[in-house]
Amino acid sequence: MCNRFIKLFMSASKKLSTAVKALYFLAETDPAPQSSVKIAEAIGTNASKLRQTLSLLVKNGIVKSTQGTTGGFLLVKKPEHLHLQEIYCAIEDRKAFYLDVNEVNGSGMEPVRKMNGFFLDLFSDIQVDIENKMRNIYLKNIIEQIKL
Repeated sequence: MCNRFIKLFMSASKKLSTAVKALYFLAETDPAPQSSVKIAEAIGTNASKLRQTLSLLVKNGIVKSTQGTTGGFLLVKKPEHLHLQEIYCAIEDRKAFYLDVNEVNGSGMEPVRKMNGFFLDLFSDIQVDIENKMRNIYLKNIIEQIKL
């Protein structure tokens, strides 16, 4: 379970990092639309994978896509109104700490059930803490930190 958790958490953090880098680039180049290829080159990622992320951001009203020869992606929300939790929820369909601790194997099931409940409560509390912290970090805060 530990390896599965680490892979899930690393995947979520990589997706979030890529999304934030793309949004940072869009904020810096606003109001000019940017192609996914240009964004990918600027942030050092694969354009095909980035398009998947941008599609989710479009679907959730964070960026918009314009068509034509000068088309591309634009920020819809201003950096001061866009927090990490909103970005995370737009790109990730699972919680950061999704853990399957409900499985009970073997004898002595009651202590195992109680232990599972303990871990569910623990990780639920951690999840809430992370979500609250992410709601207080705006894209504008990240941009300001980078420019220091």
